[in-house]
Amino acid sequence: MTSLDNLLKKLIRNSAGHLRYTVAIMGLSIAVFLLLTAVQIQVNYNELLHGRNNRDSIANFLVINKQLTDASLGKTALEDSVIQNIRSQPFIESVGMLTPGRFRASIQSKSDRFPFYTDISFEAIPESFIDVNGINWTWNESASYVPVIIPNMFLDMYNFQFSLSQNLPQLTPDVVKMLLFTITVYGPKGTAAFNGKIVGFSDRISSMLVPTEFMDWGNRHFATEQIKNPSRLIIRTRDPGNPALTDYLRKHRLTTDTEKTRFSKYRQIVDTVVAISGISGALMLLFALLIFTLFIQLTIASCKEEINLLITLGASPDQLSRFLMNRFFPPNAWMITISFITLMILQFFLSRYLEHQQMVISGIISVYTLGVAVLLGILIWCVNRKTIRNYIYPGS
Repeated sequence: MTSLDNLLKKLIRNSAGHLRYTVAIMGLSIAVFLLLTAVQIQVNYNELLHGRNNRDSIANFLVINKQLTDASLGKTALEDSVIQNIRSQPFIESVGMLTPGRFRASIQSKSDRFPFYTDISFEAIPESFIDVNGINWTWNESASYVPVIIPNMFLDMYNFQFSLSQNLPQLTPDVVKMLLFTITVYGPKGTAAFNGKIVGFSDRISSMLVPTEFMDWGNRHFATEQIKNPSRLIIRTRDPGNPALTDYLRKHRLTTDTEKTRFSKYRQIVDTVVAISGISGALMLLFALLIFTLFIQLTIASCKEEINLLITLGASPDQLSRFLMNRFFPPNAWMITISFITLMILQFFLSRYLEHQQMVISGIISVYTLGVAVLLGILIWCVNRKTIRNYIYPGS
């Protein structure tokens, strides 16, 4: 280190004041950490809502229909214009028709150990909306049986309510899949009987499902009325808690399972909190930069006469500028680095904690957060350089 650097170091140390310097660095550190945290929170928030690992194969599918009121009784069919409008919404990925059976039907067990008979109605939806995998979901008139999917809640109701009241045996899903039923279809032209077999259980649709081929055949041969537009649709959405979705349904007097959309009002609160945290971090950063800039100005101003004297005696302004940059910027760079490393550690432990809560976020810091940290470093370097040059090169 040259004698000039030693002299400048003594001048700056005496003029800066250890306490003022520490307070300025701490204020800027807190502001930077808050801003980086706000960016990472937003990334985590979006990953929890839209990440592939967090997408709920049940909640992301909603069955919607018109609100049933005195005015809409008998008028629940969804018009083509309404269906097209639903398809065009940006928060809806795909739409499927729930085709109802327009014929009477009944099912009856073929097992003496499981005597069961009831009238029933069926619905059909496109295969892409079914949440049962690995089954043969087709039918034709030469098929040995009609595959049927029932809601899991039906089996629960039978095992824990109906079987107990009727003194019938409780059944596991595997046993139910082994049973054969007789499906009888009634229509103006007579009746038809088919073997039926339950091939899966659904948590997504709360009705008994049959293949579209069987439904079309039944409606064509046994329908008691002309085919109408569907009364219910199934939609796939990226976010069932999206406030825009719930607002749309309410505005168009459509309804769905409120359990799946009830978080929309909380989403609005969380969105506001995340936005406020980001704005607060940015404002604190600006305030901290202002304070640190004033600190640099006061430090240099307090020893300005000595610096001017050194320049008069032949010291290079560039040498003075480099020394002051080396004095003020490295602590800022270390401050950004420490804040970033601290956030990396917190992100790792947060991901492990959420993993136990069946929620998945990356344990690695986001590239967006890294990018913001780099931009902050460049911004602080520019502020330091401009402040120093304004004093070393007055009028430049």
